[in-house]
Amino acid sequence: MPADSNALAPARWRTVDILTCAVLAVAFGVVFWAWGFVWTGLEPVLAFYPPLKSIINGVWLIPAVLAPLIVRRAGAGLFTEGLAATVSALLGAYWGAAVILQGLLQGLGGELAFASTRYRRYNTAVALLGGALSAVALATFDIRNYYAATGLWEFQIPYFVLAMLSGALVAGLGSQALVKAMLPTGVLDRFPAGRERARI
Repeated sequence: MPADSNALAPARWRTVDILTCAVLAVAFGVVFWAWGFVWTGLEPVLAFYPPLKSIINGVWLIPAVLAPLIVRRAGAGLFTEGLAATVSALLGAYWGAAVILQGLLQGLGGELAFASTRYRRYNTAVALLGGALSAVALATFDIRNYYAATGLWEFQIPYFVLAMLSGALVAGLGSQALVKAMLPTGVLDRFPAGRERARI
């Protein structure tokens, strides 16, 4: 699928862009809330090596990459990730309102990857970078607020590395896979990614 464009992403958001990001945010907000139960449930299972639980963090980062890949508007990742986190907080997320700030930071991390290309490239490399940078924000927030007393080499660095791996693979490659899976359905035909389908 072609994923590069010579034109800058349009600055003006359309109604369909806003609605699409909002729908994604609500859907993933529910996923975020449910994933909190998976996280807490796995803690005893992964007690033999606590940093390993960071490998499932990528699920919380998907909107930060998926939304920009679909709507291709500056701010899409920040808006969708932040709104998804807000929805999960309203549903009663385990970590409370703190997830809203964390979601905004994660969205900003993903946004930086697309901004670094001036919103011109939406290929696999940029998606991987978006997932990894979003994970940097997640891990930094977690370590500062929840794991500050843990050992640097014993916990913090492995947690950080595993989060970035999860972000790149789950949020980065996973979002690319979701876009490709949606292309044949025609639901993306109103977006640049869908219009590129005709040139494949």
